Amino acid sequence: MESSAGSAEGSISLADYEVDYSEIMGRLVSCPEECGMCCLCQPEVLPEERPFFKKNYPQFLVRTKGPQPYNALALKKGCGSCVFLENRRCKVYDHRTAYCRQFPYHIYASDKVKVELDLSCRGAWTGKGNDAVAEAKELIKAADSRIIEALEQSKAVYHEFYMNCKEAGVYQDPSMLRMTVSENASMFADLGYLSRIMDLSTIEPVMAIAGIRPETQLDMESLEEAGRELAMDSMSSSDPLSVPVYCDSQWNWNMFMAKDGRIEWLVMDDDGEMHHKEYAEATDIKLKVPDAEGTKVLIDYINTLNQRDSFMGSVFSMMDQNGYEDDMTNAYFGSLAVTVMDLLWRMSMLDHFMHIGTGADGVREAIIFYDMDRLDAPAIGAFV
Repeated sequence: MESSAGSAEGSISLADYEVDYSEIMGRLVSCPEECGMCCLCQPEVLPEERPFFKKNYPQFLVRTKGPQPYNALALKKGCGSCVFLENRRCKVYDHRTAYCRQFPYHIYASDKVKVELDLSCRGAWTGKGNDAVAEAKELIKAADSRIIEALEQSKAVYHEFYMNCKEAGVYQDPSMLRMTVSENASMFADLGYLSRIMDLSTIEPVMAIAGIRPETQLDMESLEEAGRELAMDSMSSSDPLSVPVYCDSQWNWNMFMAKDGRIEWLVMDDDGEMHHKEYAEATDIKLKVPDAEGTKVLIDYINTLNQRDSFMGSVFSMMDQNGYEDDMTNAYFGSLAVTVMDLLWRMSMLDHFMHIGTGADGVREAIIFYDMDRLDAPAIGAFV
């Protein structure tokens, strides 16, 4: 943790806040020139950034749709990469938006501030590049006023959430939940335990990890169906902006769209055109498990998720939406188990189409495919 200080515009007092850099400690991050993955995310244009684009490129300033519309940069054909991406290079790099500058770092405000790393960025896996903490500190400094505003609001939301949990009798100490997962992370990478955790999280008043025994006779058909439903839900959109994107090792932008029980694999080109590659019946994709080396990578990712404030915030958001019916223990353990099941099914789908395997490289590719969606999940806090 490191303390940071900033002053809100028009305010005399200083606002102090802690920043947690633990997820990115010791990491090096690069930006592969061939990738352009971040340019598929439509960036918000902040008020102070608008004059440049309004003066020089007014035709490329758009208003997004949805419940909370905002000013953003246009995308090619309305669904491709940013209009300023040419030959995988940004034409307005020196004037790119704050959100472009921040990728692949995510600044999440809960009752504190944490920097998280988007593992869908291939540059996060090279072990080369710039010191992640040093880069993140510069981004924190630049986002100071926005952080102060977001943190004031998110602290109030978290306080109200905890009060609601205590009133409903479902509150548990989040740090104890994390400690339990940390001590038993390998259980969440084992299908036998995953099956039991998902079952018990829905029927036990308060689940206890210590007493769980793995399923000895796995119902693979039911597990495949559970994983398939989770993954298919995220792919069941006709809007390319809303479906999972996977930038493979050859820098292709792969998209997967589900309809009527069938998955279509498409590749988007630099002009925003979609090209069909292959179809697969969802039921033909069999759930696979990682080998020993792949399991190690999976456990590392489980530990990363377990320490992310945004993951905890997404569990809290689900509890709020469900009217505080589930104990926090069940909601947290169950959500983590469901997340791993979704990831494993996506790994199996990539292996079906692209033969990535189930070893360390295969699991790593599945995480690259999955993590951006994980970070996009609704949470009660705020990404700054």
